[in-house]
Amino acid sequence: MDNKVVLITGATSGIGEACARKFAKEGWNLILNARNASKLEKLIEELEMEYPTLKICPFLCDVRNREQIKAALEGLPSEWTEIDLLINNAGLVIGVDKEFEGSLDEWDIMIDTNIKGLLAMTRLVVPGMIERGRGHIVNIGSIAGDAAYPGGSVYCATKAAVKALSDGLRIDLVDTPLRVTNIKPGMVETNFLVVRYRGDKEAADNFYKGIRPLTGEDVAETVYFAA
Repeated sequence: MDNKVVLITGATSGIGEACARKFAKEGWNLILNARNASKLEKLIEELEMEYPTLKICPFLCDVRNREQIKAALEGLPSEWTEIDLLINNAGLVIGVDKEFEGSLDEWDIMIDTNIKGLLAMTRLVVPGMIERGRGHIVNIGSIAGDAAYPGGSVYCATKAAVKALSDGLRIDLVDTPLRVTNIKPGMVETNFLVVRYRGDKEAADNFYKGIRPLTGEDVAETVYFAA
């Protein structure tokens, strides 16, 4: 392929969708990941209408399921296998519970997505980058990984893990041309907070009252700048 290839996880909402739109605008070829087929199809249709010459490859799988990731990677057409940039964006937070009151099942979803999903994608994509002698991994972390806050200790722990995994990967790749970047936004107004409040849009909106948070587009600009 003439243009560089970026694989974005969690590409149908929030920061992931903003990254998809930014990299599309800049002429990159996109591999877009999502769990929801209809949302992914809708995003791809919109991007193809706006950028008729754009090349887009759907990557339908749940990053919590490593067998699905493997199958999706193995199913990539040959012209899409040389990934230049991996954006590990898929992530979420559920609930605002105290650590001694939260749901173990919800914590599993957060840990499986935010940590294990990122690890699986990294493990399966980066070896190809090393073979080709080029590549860049951008992990979407959070300032929540630097300090815990009320009702967020488990989410904060997952983002602290993203920081440690990014730092460790950078050290592991020191003898290669590959680069590793950990983007750590503060407060960003996306659907992310609606998920946190278990679908309560009003509670999410109230969270932002009186302040001007970042947008997904702000973060996408930073990711593109790094890339």
